[in-house]
Amino acid sequence: MGKNQFADQLSGLRVVDPILTNLARGYTNADSIADIAFPIVGGLTLESSVYILFGKEAFRLYNTERAIRGNSNRIAPGKPSSDKYVMTEHDLEYPIDYREDQDAAFALQKYATNLVVAGIQLRREKLAADLACNPANYGAGNKLALAGDDCFSEPASDPVGVTQDGDEALRSQIAKRSNIIIVGASTLSLWKKHPQFLARIKSTENKVVTKAIIEEVLEKKIVVGEMIYTDDAGNAFDIWGDMMLMLYQPAAVTGQERTMYEPSYGYTFRKKNKPVVDTYVTNGGKVQLIRNTDLFDLKIVGADAGYLVTNTKK
Repeated sequence: MGKNQFADQLSGLRVVDPILTNLARGYTNADSIADIAFPIVGGLTLESSVYILFGKEAFRLYNTERAIRGNSNRIAPGKPSSDKYVMTEHDLEYPIDYREDQDAAFALQKYATNLVVAGIQLRREKLAADLACNPANYGAGNKLALAGDDCFSEPASDPVGVTQDGDEALRSQIAKRSNIIIVGASTLSLWKKHPQFLARIKSTENKVVTKAIIEEVLEKKIVVGEMIYTDDAGNAFDIWGDMMLMLYQPAAVTGQERTMYEPSYGYTFRKKNKPVVDTYVTNGGKVQLIRNTDLFDLKIVGADAGYLVTNTKK
């Protein structure tokens, strides 16, 4: 069989399924927060390219006074820096034997699609957390490692003060305060038992500290990383550990219009028309494979717009 004939045969066996693809693109896990820290920049046609990083020219104090018949005060344009994204392909497939399909008491194709979508989503969540929670990705003024009685697990600690200090650190660098706080599930659990938040419910009808009460005290939107993963032995671990990440994300996160000059923390660069689900057969037509494919790269594009607090538990 010639090379072109072989390729044609594979093309006939591998079919992009629009129904399963729409299911994949519409599937969301309520616990996934990767898109909050790294909103998706879609529609990209190149798997690798350069993006522009704008400087802080907007914060520079210029001489703007002009004398009569004098020359205009001209800005000396700065040279924006750049970085590069390089997408990686991620794919998972699930085999369905024709005999299993005949005997299945549920929609096996739908189950398989959800499973391969959830698998890649979990991987992307882990990549996002590893990137966001690495202190090496932040400057000295954009991170804090708690220790001793300062840890949020200690009654004498000051989570409200730590949050205020983080806001001031961001404001001093990007003239913006955080509009999102990401915390691990274990950190939220510590806050629910902390005296600073327990004091708020004494004057209300609430019996327990809720996330809404914490948001009211901190005057911030709180996003909780709930997802876990297991190792080969079945041991479970939090993807987002005992941490707090204060972010400024542009208005696009809330669906509002933004400009390219606004400071932003991070993005997910994703290939156009991804993810996609295709199917193909093997074993002489007896096994059908449901496969999900995605291409993306996660990047911190503005570390100055993030403030990381680690070691919240003593």
